[in-house]
Amino acid sequence: MVSTPQRQTVSEQQSRRLAEESRQGWEKPSFAKELYLGHLRLDLVHPEPAASPLERARGEAFLSRLREYCATLDPTVIEREGRVPDTYVKGLAELGCFGIKIPERHGGLGLGQLTYNRALMLVGSVHSTLAVLLSAHQSIGVPEPLKLAGTPAQQDAYLPRCAAGVVSAFLLTEPDVGSDPARLATTAVPTEDGAAYEIDGVKLWTTNGVVAELLVVMARVPESQGHPGGVTAFVVEADSPGITVERRNGFMGLRGIENGVTRFHRVRVPKENVIGGEGQGLKIALATLNTGRLSVPACCAGAAKWALSIARQWSAERVQWGRPIAEHEAIAARVSFIAATAFALESVVELTSRLADAGGNDIRIEAALAKLWASELAWQVADDLVQIRGGRGYETAESLAARGERAVPAEQLLRDLRINRIFEGSTEIMHLLIAREAVDTHLAVAGDLAEEDADLRAKARAAVGASGFYAGWLPRLLVGAGLNPASFSEFGALAPHLRFVERRARKLARATFYGMARWQARLQRRQGFLGRVVDIGAELFAMAATCVRAAALRGEDEEQGRTAERLADTFCRQSRLRVERLFDALWTNTDDEDRELAGSVLRGDITWLEAGILDPSEGTGPWIARSRSGASTEPNLARRYEL
Repeated sequence: MVSTPQRQTVSEQQSRRLAEESRQGWEKPSFAKELYLGHLRLDLVHPEPAASPLERARGEAFLSRLREYCATLDPTVIEREGRVPDTYVKGLAELGCFGIKIPERHGGLGLGQLTYNRALMLVGSVHSTLAVLLSAHQSIGVPEPLKLAGTPAQQDAYLPRCAAGVVSAFLLTEPDVGSDPARLATTAVPTEDGAAYEIDGVKLWTTNGVVAELLVVMARVPESQGHPGGVTAFVVEADSPGITVERRNGFMGLRGIENGVTRFHRVRVPKENVIGGEGQGLKIALATLNTGRLSVPACCAGAAKWALSIARQWSAERVQWGRPIAEHEAIAARVSFIAATAFALESVVELTSRLADAGGNDIRIEAALAKLWASELAWQVADDLVQIRGGRGYETAESLAARGERAVPAEQLLRDLRINRIFEGSTEIMHLLIAREAVDTHLAVAGDLAEEDADLRAKARAAVGASGFYAGWLPRLLVGAGLNPASFSEFGALAPHLRFVERRARKLARATFYGMARWQARLQRRQGFLGRVVDIGAELFAMAATCVRAAALRGEDEEQGRTAERLADTFCRQSRLRVERLFDALWTNTDDEDRELAGSVLRGDITWLEAGILDPSEGTGPWIARSRSGASTEPNLARRYEL
């Protein structure tokens, strides 16, 4: 049995340095970045970028074919058997679903992010696992990294296979490494002849990894003569000698997901399979996620639209106290929230997708905000749907069908959506990532003021330099278009909401400055404060996206535009309440008390509170005993779809 590589011991400073080295510079404008600086640059998103008539026609034709095929699929088979049938995968491959964004010259459909995300919404409405299968393959698997940084030879060799239905996976996470790649333990050691690398290590939670034929593997190349080293991306054939899929993991949701543990033992990979060069792995991963993260909000928007349909039907037919439950205010509030949020979710997906296709903006913050905000709001939507359906929301679809009722999988929606707040960057990690990008200008201006290890003399010099910038920047945050009642009049009834966004963006920028002035280098540890700053910006971004989409729909269809305007208005009113609560919590909160209490818990000061239950550490279930038995000794569990 091959031993697990030893964990890497690195300091917090080393981890932060690697993260900084992997960041991109700012070369294109960003609507969201400007928003955090107090500037509502509506010109960057309004009107929404539009695809050409030919692109729209091609996308609509593909989605029409996909819709017809999806209507023939039975989601209960996936949920019951815990696997996606090979015939389903074959059908999706024949439609071109594995190459939606792959250029036509490489056998793909050559369509854009907007059509791709609409396709994910559509297949996800059959079963969430189908959307995960396609997005793990195309958003973060082999196609996207090769499109961004692959050589012509690599693209010619692998993209046609991916477009034809050869499934790919992205392998970064390890048993002891999640969001801190500086501790990556998997190694790729150059061979003596310099013709290849040998990869050793273990990868965890490899979505699609159980069925994939092609892998993107992140491994650390040791620094040596002729090798700059560092975290590096490789394209690896999944059937290479030395690769073992040790197990297929099971989860609370996404019952058909092919997610496993993959072990590498002296796996030889040709040097030609390095993507982008040694040490470029994390930069490639981050660039991939700039658009790759958009698959999550697409799936969330699709789920919210499905929830709206179920809530509408059930709330109209279910009668209590002589009236449909939708006519009772308590239920009406939940239905309103689902409808308004579904519209906002789709608006965010539409705007970010169009921006990605247009290519004129840097959308790293927009994509991250969309992922963060959508995953949180969609979870609330699913929870409200379960509440609206009551006991039938908690009961499984299989059980409902067995006793003769309509099989509505509301509880499954809740289970399937829960992972979105964790994978591709947990909510907590997304807060930190977005906060870092949002305050980039402040950190650049602050210089040594933002460095914990800088001496007093360096901080004094930095303070002098920063004062010049802030002397000009801060006064401009006191007034703006949001104070002018005539501003944004082209948005009609939605203009007051955009004026609110403009005013609150300036207030948010001032609050961020006050936080930096108060805590300086310690601001990075004020994660509660930073998280609220990010969440306020996310709400403001969603409000702007919703107003922009409503205006676009009004221009296309007057009647639908009026309904869209009402949806946008209701959403913005709900969002404004959340924004104000977040602003209040910036300075009035329990952050210090929470930190102190957590410290007491971790020190064992409060173990008396755990009395009266069986101690989990003593092995109260057979699963705990098994977890202590060491690494898996199961045979290679890898399988391939029969296409």
